[in-house]
Amino acid sequence: MTHTNRNSTKNIPVLLLICVVLSLYTACKKPSGNDDPNSTTIQYEVSTENFSNPERGFIHMLDVKSGGEGLNPLWLANLRAESVSMMMRVFYLDKFKDQPISDVELQLIRTDLQSIRDAGIKCVLRFAYTDYMAGTDAPLSIVKQHLDQLKPIFEENQDVIAFVQAGFIGAWGEWHSSSNGLATVDNEREVLSKLLSVLPVEIMVQVRTPGAKQAIYNTTAPVESAIAYTSENRARVGHHNDCFLAGGTDYGTYTNIQADKEYISKEALYVPTGGETCPPEGAFPDCSTTRTEMQLLKWTFLNLDWYQPVLEAWRKSGCFEEFRRSLGYRLALMNAKLPKQGVTDQDYSVEIALTNKGYAPLYNYKITSLVFKNITSGTCYPIGLAVDLRSCKPNGVLTITKSVKLSGIPQGDYDLYLSINDRSPNLKNRIEYAIRLANTSTWEETTGMNSLKQKVKITAK
Repeated sequence: MTHTNRNSTKNIPVLLLICVVLSLYTACKKPSGNDDPNSTTIQYEVSTENFSNPERGFIHMLDVKSGGEGLNPLWLANLRAESVSMMMRVFYLDKFKDQPISDVELQLIRTDLQSIRDAGIKCVLRFAYTDYMAGTDAPLSIVKQHLDQLKPIFEENQDVIAFVQAGFIGAWGEWHSSSNGLATVDNEREVLSKLLSVLPVEIMVQVRTPGAKQAIYNTTAPVESAIAYTSENRARVGHHNDCFLAGGTDYGTYTNIQADKEYISKEALYVPTGGETCPPEGAFPDCSTTRTEMQLLKWTFLNLDWYQPVLEAWRKSGCFEEFRRSLGYRLALMNAKLPKQGVTDQDYSVEIALTNKGYAPLYNYKITSLVFKNITSGTCYPIGLAVDLRSCKPNGVLTITKSVKLSGIPQGDYDLYLSINDRSPNLKNRIEYAIRLANTSTWEETTGMNSLKQKVKITAK
């Protein structure tokens, strides 16, 4: 008589059971990047080297009175040698408080901006009428007239203007002590609105205090992703603090200190923060305090020329180079999954992960390209990637997952690069304005491209 065993699996040979389990595991497990024989998964080493990048870092400031000397090309060249990629230029319109800006003065501004372009750097602009507390500024009608005169200059030179500070009102253009009563919400709104209207929409403006911006737009709500990078005026206005870390309210920068800082912290994901230090009211800011504040407020640039004792204290404490490295954005490759082979006129898929080791994000859009460089001829074939690197926020990760068509790329052996260039036609091919990624042995000095450390063989169909 035959009996049926309820535990019939016990009669299956052990080796067969093991094979079944292994086959199920193989079928269900998530494939790794190297499971594709045509792809390589590359890990990149993050570098701590200090180097310059456009629109970020320590800056120098130089002002000029009406009829003064233009920028010295040798002085500008020395900025590049110092790894400084940006300067602040303050134009004092002190001779034009009751009349239009002269053609000679307008030409001085144009020439300075061309000199800045020639030097391979960018600038933060500010205009003012006086540089002392008891001085006089101009009436609102003159300010508006001057802004109309400056509009063509802004348009002609938007490629080298990183940011513009609101200026015009009061001593140093810092929106206080106005002899013409301009330091009111209504008049500040008029000046800011007029400034934004004459600037190209891509250029962001900085105002002196968070309270001023909140009053002008009648809201304490910070800029968020829904309106970020749009033409809406509020989304184009950031912050500058010219008494950073002075203690307490930073000489009136803040009204409600903690709330104002939280407001800037959220806004600075989308609009820039920068400025300078000044004599502290109490103890000098130590490295830890400074680091915490810069990270919270997402500082993108800081003046090297003022206030020197504070800067020197950081040098002596050993954190100055850290701040030089971390101000603004600091993008770095993490890893990438890249095919080793491609076919002319066929799709080529990449997956590239980037992180941001800096205190702040990018604020100006950049052109990002995958570049195939022929190993034999050196000819480069760039393919644009539809990606906005501004979305790579501090300590965040941005993964570029794209499929591009290898159109017009002949068969051959290639090195693969990531190129990040200025959006301006004038600057997009200039190495000085290309973004260097913070990785070891990836930057190609002669081309301004970042090696992805992958060789690709492209064959014909």
